Amino acid sequence: MILGICGGTGSGKTTVAERLAQALGPDQAILLAQDAYYKDSGHLAFDERVRQNFDHPNAVDFDLLIRQVDALRCNQPVQQPSYDFAAHVRREKTTRVDPKAIVIVEGILIFQNSRLRSLFDLKIFVDTDADVRFIRRLRRDIRDRGRSLDSVVQQYLETVRPMHQEFVEPSRRFADIVIPDGGKNDAAMELLIEWLATTVQRCEKSLS
Repeated sequence: MILGICGGTGSGKTTVAERLAQALGPDQAILLAQDAYYKDSGHLAFDERVRQNFDHPNAVDFDLLIRQVDALRCNQPVQQPSYDFAAHVRREKTTRVDPKAIVIVEGILIFQNSRLRSLFDLKIFVDTDADVRFIRRLRRDIRDRGRSLDSVVQQYLETVRPMHQEFVEPSRRFADIVIPDGGKNDAAMELLIEWLATTVQRCEKSLS
C-alpha cells in the first residue's frame, strides 16, 4: 500500500508520517520524503542556488521519485537520494530503501503531480493554520538549516506563501482524508494507525 501525506510547510505532515511509520514498525513501513528529491543545483553559483524557488513543482525531481515509488510497489529496492539544504545541492550519498508492506510518501507538492498522485492508495492532507505553519518553519530553518531570520521571512513572503496558495492548498481536494493539526491530533492518528495495522494483517492472511 502506498500512502501519500501532503500539507503546507510546517503543517505537521512529517510528524504524521513518522508517527505512522513508527507505529507500524520498520518491518512493515518505510518513509520517503519529497525533500530528498530536490533537483541538484551544484552547477549553479551559490547565490543563484539560494534564489531558486524550492516551493515550485519544477524544483522537485518527480521523475526519479515516481520511478522509485513504482519500483517499491513492484517489490524492488531503491537508492534514495539526499539533499543538503545549507548548500542547496544533492549529496553524493544515497540510502538503500527496501520494499515494505506500507510505503509512506510525504511532501508539500506530492498531490500536485498527477502521475505521482495516481500511485497513492490513500491520500492524506494535513491541515494547520498558516501562522502556526510559519512559526514552525521559522524555527526549523534557523535551527536545522543554518538560515537567518531575515532570509526565512523573505523566502516565505516571496515564494513559500504564494506557492502554497497556488499549488499546495488547491491539492487538498485530492485527499481522501484531512487531518487537522497534524500529528498532534491523537484521535485521528489512533484511528489511522489501527486501520493500517488491520489492513496489513488482512493482506498478510490473504497471502498466506
